[in-house]
Amino acid sequence: MEVTLMHHTPLDVCAHAIRTCWQSFDKSDEGGEKDKALIDRVGNKYKHASTLEHLVYTFYVKGISRALLQELARHRMASPSVKSTRYTLKELKNIDPFKEDDYESANKFIVLTGNTLVDTASIKALNNLQAILKEGIGNDIAKFCLPESYKTELTWTINARSLQNFIELRSNKSALWEIRKMAQKLYTALPREHQYLFKEKIYDEKHD
Repeated sequence: MEVTLMHHTPLDVCAHAIRTCWQSFDKSDEGGEKDKALIDRVGNKYKHASTLEHLVYTFYVKGISRALLQELARHRMASPSVKSTRYTLKELKNIDPFKEDDYESANKFIVLTGNTLVDTASIKALNNLQAILKEGIGNDIAKFCLPESYKTELTWTINARSLQNFIELRSNKSALWEIRKMAQKLYTALPREHQYLFKEKIYDEKHD
């Protein structure tokens, strides 16, 4: 899995939105420590979290399973643009079938769990899909055979308030292991000066 931050809103935009409410622009330090403290105080401590919606992040996420993609659909305050199976399944047509124990080659197309039975079944499903594509079945029908482990990628845009919720829920030990990995990578990909807004949301096993 790869997570790349493509774009983010500067902190001073959020500080400006907060200062709009009280017309306290003269107290701004242009996104410096005073403004950072203001964002944390109002957005987190005072729970005026709607102000955090002025901070928006766009990530490029590669190598996740369709099982994880289904989990992302539950987070409604985010905008995904996902790799289309309708146009990209041709990547399977002109290669040889996979050996059932060739996990290294299959890993290009599926997310491996480390469970031999599950990963072997995913490779079988991949081979079945490939055989159907080579029969000339259209992608719109053939894609119904896709295993949940099939890899996809997306550009994902989310505001800070929703990202806090995502990180808090999905970094928790009760979340799906793959989405926990994504939550950790999202946090790491954030600009260092933004991470303080999410530090209390990221799950820390040491505090169990």
